Amino acid sequence: MSEISSNQPLGTPTWIDLGVADLDRAKAFYRALFGWEYEERSAATGPFTLCLLRGRRVAALRPVSAADVEGESWWQPYLATDDCDAVAKRIAEHGGTVLAPPSDVAGLARTAVVADPVGARFGLWQGRTLPGCELVNEPSTLVRNDLAAPDPEPARRFYATVFDFTLDGNADLPDFDFTFLRRPDGHEIGGVFGDPAARAARWQTVFEVADTDELVARAVAAGGTAGTPEDSPYGRTAALTDPFGTAFSVITRPPAD
Repeated sequence: MSEISSNQPLGTPTWIDLGVADLDRAKAFYRALFGWEYEERSAATGPFTLCLLRGRRVAALRPVSAADVEGESWWQPYLATDDCDAVAKRIAEHGGTVLAPPSDVAGLARTAVVADPVGARFGLWQGRTLPGCELVNEPSTLVRNDLAAPDPEPARRFYATVFDFTLDGNADLPDFDFTFLRRPDGHEIGGVFGDPAARAARWQTVFEVADTDELVARAVAAGGTAGTPEDSPYGRTAALTDPFGTAFSVITRPPAD
């Protein structure tokens, strides 16, 4: 279990949200899946719903039109920064795109939505009263984000330049085109997959769960779909989609030594 009470270092995935066309159905699905409860809030950009686990904020749902979620849908990660405006400017200077300029969100944070040079969208999060996910790395919370891209090299250069990440190979998966992204202090924040079959570059979200097989059954019963659980060097994983086609993954990690 990890409780977060202060802003995290630059580039750390610190928040996630999802745009949904049917908010009530989405709330019911993720409550059935993760046991989340909800708090309704409003910002200048419109209403949104905070997702709570044991009263701690772990994600958000945003109501959007059906046209806005046509095609592939993914949870959107936000990377931590102490200066949202400066990092947004740096992103634009290094081949990225600012899709929604920095703005304040209900006193919680200053945020922006951007895209990297290969088109993968993500957000920036400068915490005000909310540092980001208040619980991570425990069942029903965010555990990691990875970028999958058909052309990964521009993305690797971009994140290394903008966020000062180091790029490291992965000896555990020699048959995969995978590179770890690490902060200057050595902390792993995620990775970049080269996937020629990917339809587009996307950040992919992984939630920790207590029992992957049981969670898969619960997701299907709640109206989602799921792939067959598989064992990996890091735990037992499964790929899921919610009732609206949003793709994400879950993992049950082995107990720490």
